Amino acid sequence: MDPRSEVLLRQAELFAGATLLAGLPADDLLGQLPAAHGWSWHAGEQAALAGRFAGRSQFGVNPPEHGFDAAVLFLPKSRELTDYLLAALAARLAGRPLFLVGEKRAGIERAAKQLAAFGTPRKLDSARHCQLWQVQVEQAPSPPDLQALARRYDLQLADGPLTVVSLPGVFSHGRLDVGSALLLQHLEQLPAGHLLDFGCGAGVLGATLKRRYPDSRVTLLDVDAFAVASSRLTLSANGLEAEVISGDGIEAAPRGLSAILSNPPFHQGVHTHYQATEQLLRQAAQHLQPNGQLRLVANSFLKYPPLIEQHLGPCQTLAEANGFRVYRASPR
Repeated sequence: MDPRSEVLLRQAELFAGATLLAGLPADDLLGQLPAAHGWSWHAGEQAALAGRFAGRSQFGVNPPEHGFDAAVLFLPKSRELTDYLLAALAARLAGRPLFLVGEKRAGIERAAKQLAAFGTPRKLDSARHCQLWQVQVEQAPSPPDLQALARRYDLQLADGPLTVVSLPGVFSHGRLDVGSALLLQHLEQLPAGHLLDFGCGAGVLGATLKRRYPDSRVTLLDVDAFAVASSRLTLSANGLEAEVISGDGIEAAPRGLSAILSNPPFHQGVHTHYQATEQLLRQAAQHLQPNGQLRLVANSFLKYPPLIEQHLGPCQTLAEANGFRVYRASPR
């Protein structure tokens, strides 16, 4: 059981009614709170919840339409995303309780101050290195317009400017990260066919690929619903059409790809996770055509070349700058 869930269950009587659990972990919390429902924006956790608790958790960037008498937000990493989620929940809870739970090292005490916009926050519990806070929503805000919270910026690329639209919580929100900037300089001579942007974020790479290779089919894949929505906005802002899908890892990707391109993340919340990237490297060959290609940018301290060569083929370093390397490999 996730320690945040354990803290909630210490006060289980508060959540016995129609409670919305926003950003909940994929543990047994819904089983312990039979009147509760979930709202998730992580495709992997949603799939696990749907498998165990059919019909009791919704995936997406907006709260479920059905009513609820209380809501719990599991603190996300991004302050801007926390702002949006708290406002979206508080808008539906006039006169009713809104709870916030999170780990101390994730900044729960700082985040609890954001509850003051709706009433007087109070700490209910502290255990398992986590805290649980509550506010009675006395000042319910208007429902927030998520697209109005998007940040837009233009990239000056060789074939013209590209408009990028990123939503709160998306990787490198409102700016181009160093790794993606390096990879964008090394997209030449990709094999024709079906291109995949793995871990697409705001869609910078996928949109660039579609514009540069207009005759290729391009798919953008991310585990996060806010990233998927951002990628669709980026494509639309540039008059481009491509497939955008949500899924947890390379297992969700199509087969028969001509190329997989990625600036894979290795952080999830306050924790460091390499699993998605390592699975990508282990399974890329299963998703690539025999003449296909993996092109990846990563922090140079990450020891990916041996893993690439073990599961794919000879690994070539195309570029190195600012602590990042671009690798290229093809199936044996």
